[in-house]
Formats: sequence, C-alpha cells, structure tokens
Amino acid sequence: MKSILDFARAKREERPVVILTAYDALMARLLAASEVDAILVGDSAAMVVHGFPSTIHATVEMMAVHTAAVRRGAPAAVVIADMPFLSVRRGREEAVRSAGTLMQAGATAVKIEGVAGHEDIISHLVESGIPVMGHLGLTPQSVHQLGGFRLQGRTTEAASRLMAEARSLEKLGAFALVLECVPAALAADVTRALAISTIGIGAGGDTDGQVLVSADLLGFDAEFRPRFVRRYQDGHAAALAAVNAFVRDVRAARFPAPEEVLA
Repeated sequence: MKSILDFARAKREERPVVILTAYDALMARLLAASEVDAILVGDSAAMVVHGFPSTIHATVEMMAVHTAAVRRGAPAAVVIADMPFLSVRRGREEAVRSAGTLMQAGATAVKIEGVAGHEDIISHLVESGIPVMGHLGLTPQSVHQLGGFRLQGRTTEAASRLMAEARSLEKLGAFALVLECVPAALAADVTRALAISTIGIGAGGDTDGQVLVSADLLGFDAEFRPRFVRRYQDGHAAALAAVNAFVRDVRAARFPAPEEVLA
C-alpha cells in the first residue's frame, strides 16, 4: 500500500487490508519488511510503552514522538497516527494544530475516535488536506463513559446509532473506519452499507480488513489475553528464555567468548 487511495482500491478488489501497530523505529522497520498494508501509531502507546492503565494518558507530544520514530523506521509506509484524548474537543484551531503536529511528525493520516460533537472538525481536517480515519464501537478514550472495555452496539438502538455514525463519517470524508468490539453481524452490516473500508478489531471477519496491536499477536504480555486476539507466538516466553540464557552465560563465564572480545 502506497497511499490512502489504496484503501478504496482494496475494497473494490475485495482484498483485505492488514494494519499493525508500531511505536518505535525498530518495530516500524520490521513491519516495513513485512506484508502488512499500513502501520498504526496507536494511542495504545500510552499503555503498551508507557505503562498507563488507559489511552487517555496519551498526549499530542507523546504521539508526535512515536510517529516520528515510526516514520524514520518505515520511510515509505502508510502511517496512521491516533489523535489523542480531547485533541479534537478543544475547538477547530486546536484540532488543526494537533493534527498538523502529527502530520509534520510523519503521519500519512490521523485517526479520530467517535463523531458526535466534532463533525465540523472532521470535515475541516479533510478539507484542509489531512486524511482522516474514523473509529467507532469501543472507543478507548471514552472508556469511563462506556463503563469499561466492553462490547458495543448490542441493542437495536445502539446498533442503529452506530450505523448512523458510520454513514456520517463517510459523508464527512473519512477514507476508512475502524470498528472495535462490536457484534460481527453489525460490523458486516456497516461494511456492506459503506463505500469506504472498514477495519475490524474484535468485530468479526466480515470487515474489509483487520488491525491488531503488534505486541498482542506476538504475545509479549503474558497477562493480556483478549478473546479477539490470536497469539502467533509466545514472545514473552521466548524473550524471557533469551534473557535468562544470557544471565546464565555471564555468571558461568561463558560470555563473552574469545571471538566476542575486541582486541
């Protein structure tokens, strides 16, 4: 994938879009060498990298640092950066400034959670030349209002509201939409109703693509096991084994070996 225009092309060709997260240059280089279509610099960095309990602790400055690192690691990739908590709720001028900061840091596009109350911001950003990806369903920045990390859109009323919001995002000019933790049937209905791409996470297999946090599919956190994540390796166990092997080699005077000593 070379640009956001490829999202529409992928939908027309019924080719699933695959997105993974990165927060640093090292992971970005790995993903750039892979077959993934785009990289998301998620505000999940606040949790995965900085150890906060939720994404609301992410700031524009934090996101800009991570976005710049990812861009340096993946110079040619499509890089989507999350607009952090409240960055689109402080008025148009502040939203443009925040989005501009992320774009100048290296983002190809920004992702915005929700739509109600900031429709004008989304349309203004699009009109200003800043590509916008939407995000509906479980919107982690609203976790306290939602009562925790739980499935959204389960009632008829909630499903209708989500569908209306999805149509609104499309009309406002969003090029794609993340659907997080919604019933698979609802995600399928939204996908069929929209001309723009839907990217699912915990939303079943009938969306136009999937996104996951890289650390989750690599199994780096031994305690975090959401149902919608498939672990493709036990990264925690592998890394822990390597660290302990190094410790044992040092303590047994097996490291460094003669060939590893600089003369």
